[in-house]
Amino acid sequence: MSRSLDTSPRMNVLAISGSLRATSSNAALVRAAARLAPSTIVLETYDQLAALPHFSPDLDIPPLPAPVAELRAAVGRCEALMITTPEYAHGMPGSLKNALDWLVSATEPIDKPVLLISASPSGAAHAHAQFSEVLRTMSMRLVDGGAHVFSRAKLDGDGNVVDEALLASIRAGFAQLAAMPNDPRA
Repeated sequence: MSRSLDTSPRMNVLAISGSLRATSSNAALVRAAARLAPSTIVLETYDQLAALPHFSPDLDIPPLPAPVAELRAAVGRCEALMITTPEYAHGMPGSLKNALDWLVSATEPIDKPVLLISASPSGAAHAHAQFSEVLRTMSMRLVDGGAHVFSRAKLDGDGNVVDEALLASIRAGFAQLAAMPNDPRA
C-alpha cells in the first residue's frame, strides 16, 4: 500500500490580534481563521502584545527586551502576516502600534505580505486606513483586496464566522496571500 504525501508548498503566516481582550471579536477572528486556512497555510498565533514594553529607542539595542526579541523572531519565522485590528477612537489600538514601532528598525518585516482584517462595531475603517499607511511606510505589502472590514455581528457567540460573504472574503484573502511572490520584484 502506498501512501501519498502532501508535498504542496506551505506558507507560514503569523496571526496577530490587535486587541488585548481575550474575548474580542479580533481574537475570535484569529481563532476562526486558523479553522478556515487552507492546508497550504500554517498559521502561528502571536498573543503577547501585552508583554511588550513601551517602545523606546533607548531599549532598541542588544540585548533586546525578551518580548521584543520573541516578536521579531516570530515575524522572522513567517513568510506573511495576518493582522486583525479593532478601532479605538477612530484609530488603531496603541498596543498594536507599539508592536509595529518595535519592528520599524528590524529587517524581519521588510517585504512581507500582510492580510489585514479590521473588526469593530463601526467597521474599523479609520484604523484600517491608518494601519495601511503604517504598513506601507514599513515596506510591508498589503494583500490586494485582502483588507476586510466587518462588524462583530458577523461572528456568532462561539467566534465562528456566520456571514457567507465574510467567509468567502477571508478564504479569498488567504488565496491571494498564498499567491503573492516571496520576492516583491518578481
